[in-house]
Amino acid sequence: MPHPASATATPKTPLSRRTFMGLCAGTAATSWATASGLAAGCLSPAKVRTGYDVLEADHYQALKGRKLGLIANPTSVDRHLRHIADRLHAAPGVNLKAIFGPEHGFRGSAQAGHAETKSIDPRTGIPVYDMYTLSGPKLDALLKSADIDLLVFDIQDIGARFYTYIWSMFDALAACARCGIAFMVLDRPNPITGVHPSGPTLDPAFSSFVGRVPLLLRHGMTVGELARLFNSQFVPQQAGRPAQLSVIPMTGWRRDLYLDETDLVWVPPSPNMPDITTALAYPGTCLFEGTTLSVGRGTASPFLTLGAPDLDATRWVDSLNDAALPGCLFREDWFTPTADVAKEQLCHGLQLAITERRSFDPLLTGVTLLQSALKISDRPIWRKFGATFDILAGSSTLRQQLSQNLSVTEIMAGWKPEEAAFTQKRRPFLLY
Repeated sequence: MPHPASATATPKTPLSRRTFMGLCAGTAATSWATASGLAAGCLSPAKVRTGYDVLEADHYQALKGRKLGLIANPTSVDRHLRHIADRLHAAPGVNLKAIFGPEHGFRGSAQAGHAETKSIDPRTGIPVYDMYTLSGPKLDALLKSADIDLLVFDIQDIGARFYTYIWSMFDALAACARCGIAFMVLDRPNPITGVHPSGPTLDPAFSSFVGRVPLLLRHGMTVGELARLFNSQFVPQQAGRPAQLSVIPMTGWRRDLYLDETDLVWVPPSPNMPDITTALAYPGTCLFEGTTLSVGRGTASPFLTLGAPDLDATRWVDSLNDAALPGCLFREDWFTPTADVAKEQLCHGLQLAITERRSFDPLLTGVTLLQSALKISDRPIWRKFGATFDILAGSSTLRQQLSQNLSVTEIMAGWKPEEAAFTQKRRPFLLY
């Protein structure tokens, strides 16, 4: 993460305030799946086969005779939680020559904004290369040095523009187009559903490693669908031609499904993304990475816990609960983050609980949180005079609107044309 269709299931009744306070009494955030009864087997999970599962069932025919590179991390597992690097290495006729790690590294041991250094994987003896933030000639040179002719991407995304794995995929796509290396995506679900694309679109002037090309903040696409969009619309601009792209689709997944409504197991895709509840809030609360408030890194509920040492959290929580935002409640929380903003300082803030996720809107909630934090703060809250926030938001517009005290309704109404345009633009590339 950076250093930033109609539902078929009947929505559950929102939790009462008393129930919510009981759920929040412990130190760990309670997931909506547990609170709603989904995790207890009240509904039959959808049987989903990821792109890797489909590839394995076909005995890896698409990989035979190729010199294979793999972009992977701890989420790159089969349905029995066996890592696919180990499976590919042991598969007859598959020649796995190199592994490439994104942010946090191949084994996931690094914190936000870091990766693992080049090494030899002790389980397979295969070289592992650090590709985090590499693009252009440097990435081209790395891929050429690995002597591969097919690069496979299999990583779990979480559905927000500023989560960096999709941009490692984008940069690798462009590099493969320039180098004549084929590229394959083994598709996985968008864990927060593939519906409701929303939010502001990235302004190309604010392109960075948390957003290379114009994309809505909550894109509502799978990695395979994104690769198809990128390769058609944007890679030719960077590489002069599209990459030789293939996508192995999933079976059994529908756009309205959350990952915990399937029979797949959640594997945290980064150290501060412990569960699906966090992933759902993340498109809104990650915007606080551009402020002087902590997002609770290192606590039991990162991105659901926000605050600062000098914040009047009582006023903040009261104003938010009075706003009666759909699908969520707030409580005061004292916490000590162990990383990043306010590291090792006692913070006064809040915990966000998602009580009914099909009505919860992460962007409505995130913008409302920002607006209310601005009103109660006695000092500017933007990091680096707003530059960090603008990179996350994709332009300076949202920060300026908040500073001008525009209403949340006005701000979000301004996104409607962009959302409609992107919904049309993405349609040819959808697989499900």
